[in-house]
Amino acid sequence: MWGISPQGAASKAAFRAKYSLPFTLLADENHSVADSYGSWVEKQNYGKTYWGVARNSFLVGPDGRIVTVWTKVKPEAHATEVLAALREARAALI
Repeated sequence: MWGISPQGAASKAAFRAKYSLPFTLLADENHSVADSYGSWVEKQNYGKTYWGVARNSFLVGPDGRIVTVWTKVKPEAHATEVLAALREARAALI
């Protein structure tokens, strides 16, 4: 499991340490991964338009194919959804 966002490596290390995250965080400073996954999008806030990352998650199978996509993720409940989908995907492999 990894998390990817356009902030730099130092930011990632501090965030991972602050929240004791048990997975790797990757820096996508040129947003090429976000572009590839369709997550680098035009946004609007208070009438201003800008480009940024959509809060999406992707469950990728062992074969490299996307198994599940979650869009407009709300962090508070998302871990439960991902763990359930991961358990289901693993059960399907057995």
